[in-house]
Amino acid sequence: MSVFVLPILAFCTLTRQLRTLSLVCVCVCVCVCLATPPPSPLQARLSSAHLKCLFVCWLAVLVGSWVVYVEYSSYSELCRGRQCTAAMCAKYRKGLVDGSACSSLCDKDTLELDKCLSTHAAKQVYSGMWGDLEGVVRCRMDEAPAYDVGSQMEAGKEAAALFDTPPTGTSVEKFREMILDHLKANLGELTARALAAADANKDGRISLAEARSSWALLQLNDFLLALALQERGHTPKILGFCGDLYVTEKVPNAPLYGVRAPAWTPAWVRRAADHWFTPAWHHRAKISMGLLELVEDLFHGAFGSFLMCDLSAAHFGYTGRYDFRVADAQNIVPQATFQEAIRQQRCDRDTDCVYGVDCLTSCDLTKRRCTPEVAEPNLVKACRVLEDYVLQGAPSDIREELEKQLYACMALRGSAEQAEIQHSLVLNNLKTLLWKKISHNKDS
Repeated sequence: MSVFVLPILAFCTLTRQLRTLSLVCVCVCVCVCLATPPPSPLQARLSSAHLKCLFVCWLAVLVGSWVVYVEYSSYSELCRGRQCTAAMCAKYRKGLVDGSACSSLCDKDTLELDKCLSTHAAKQVYSGMWGDLEGVVRCRMDEAPAYDVGSQMEAGKEAAALFDTPPTGTSVEKFREMILDHLKANLGELTARALAAADANKDGRISLAEARSSWALLQLNDFLLALALQERGHTPKILGFCGDLYVTEKVPNAPLYGVRAPAWTPAWVRRAADHWFTPAWHHRAKISMGLLELVEDLFHGAFGSFLMCDLSAAHFGYTGRYDFRVADAQNIVPQATFQEAIRQQRCDRDTDCVYGVDCLTSCDLTKRRCTPEVAEPNLVKACRVLEDYVLQGAPSDIREELEKQLYACMALRGSAEQAEIQHSLVLNNLKTLLWKKISHNKDS
């Protein structure tokens, strides 16, 4: 009897609309199963077959309805872009925020949201169109930390109200100091670049609304990274902003390999898709070099070091010319930000010391606090991604050496600063090996 009870209990959890849909489909199944009367000699046997047919139909409809329900619930929770843009436009009309995208978003309706790409309810991500430009719109649902003018920003302090920083009456010089303090703590000397971005209408002045918008944007790791690396080409170009909503160029091909599959897709199906939907090897080698160059820039960059705390293929992509691009930089954080956060984290064992997905440190058992030094540098994580990506289908004359270099890379331990020479040697060996093989290709 339990085989009948379980579907009934599951059926009761469905919404009224899905229950109705299920009942309609069951009725259709009943009609199909009973449409042709069985011959009388086989009546008893086929009646049992009818019952089985009805049960299988009901079960199939129930499972289908449940999948639809789960997908709809997930979508409604993750995808709240309309709320985010409505709230931003309300602030724009009150004069609290400003930016180059505000008029298009709120007055002209030429900046439109399209497909929801969000993976976190507090960080809304949509593909969209801004006039003739295809882009990605990012809008944050949570609040930016407040800045106490005259003192450093307290770590972890929550904002009492959104977009109240800087306060009314703040001069451009004071705003310059605020940006300088913030960027010195996170990236080094980026003041001039941040001030240029703040002047959205390029009139040589920064209004209070522009200042508040740019300050909120500077709290976002992905915006900071795009600002720091905008001349290197690894991150999509910033097209405009309104408050802390901003628009970037769309990465044409993402994820790095495979296809975006629903979370319930079996792992073996996703793995097979990863192998089927990949570019030719010499294109993959070029993309891999871009990832290695990003790792180099994050460590040796002019504006400080960053840590990659969720290095999965879903966060990266490439252009039509097979140039590597970061599709989602939310988990690439300034090293200073990481160290400040991880130091405050209490622990009983090493596994308690995790930031993001894979930025791991050790636990100091005497202080019950996490240490600030990462267990693995960015390069190790990058090589782990490249192992399957670039080894598959590699030319026979370099496969053995490539595999050797990748394993040497994945064996690195400690932070890059602790083994800088070895880190640089492995990185250069990999780049040289790949470049020698693809340099003769016209599109490389």
